[in-house]
Amino acid sequence: MRRLLRPARQATYDTVFAGVYTALMTNLLLAVACAPLVIALALVGDPFASWPLFAVLSPVCAPALAGAFGCFAGIGEGSARVAGTFWRTYRRAAPRALAAWTAGLAAVGVLAVDVAAVAGTPWGPALVPFFVTAAVLVMAAVVAVLVLAAEPPPGRFARTRDAVLPCLYLVARRWYLAAASVAVLALAAAVVLARPVAGGLVLCSPLLYAGWATTRFVVAPLLPAGRVAA
Repeated sequence: MRRLLRPARQATYDTVFAGVYTALMTNLLLAVACAPLVIALALVGDPFASWPLFAVLSPVCAPALAGAFGCFAGIGEGSARVAGTFWRTYRRAAPRALAAWTAGLAAVGVLAVDVAAVAGTPWGPALVPFFVTAAVLVMAAVVAVLVLAAEPPPGRFARTRDAVLPCLYLVARRWYLAAASVAVLALAAAVVLARPVAGGLVLCSPLLYAGWATTRFVVAPLLPAGRVAA
């Protein structure tokens, strides 16, 4: 009992407060980086009914997510400079993140049109699961590319297209983890759309961290040995 009631070490408190600070600061930085989307959320009464508008505005989230992933990686390395890490990763990863997000958005849009086209046909029950699975695979690959873009450049993936096929292979190989990551990130997006204040300021970072950690484990073979250990 005495051992259970013994105060925790100072390092434990430092780690807890550093994690809370990183989560809250990351939420604030995400809101600033995604300002067009946040303004649209404030003006639109029913976000789910206005999904085409948010689909058009969604590319602003790509470099912001890369910046958040960079902050999460900095937690394991003991970095407390959340704002500096966020904007540094944002600037470095923006071109690759935007390219991957735009290509993924176009591919998911085509698959959604295919689902709408075949849903009412006799082949619908057989083809719709295929198109849905392909869309989830595309989204998982885009998240994987964003996770790689948030890491310091390893040299072998200087161009976005060089990372697409390895990411597709790894997310297909560990499809259960990739599907879980996409589900968590979709939940984060749904929470933010339904409750912008609570979702954006409180729940966003924990859900994003869970998705980032799962995806980073999936793409671990593509990371340098030192980054995997960190």
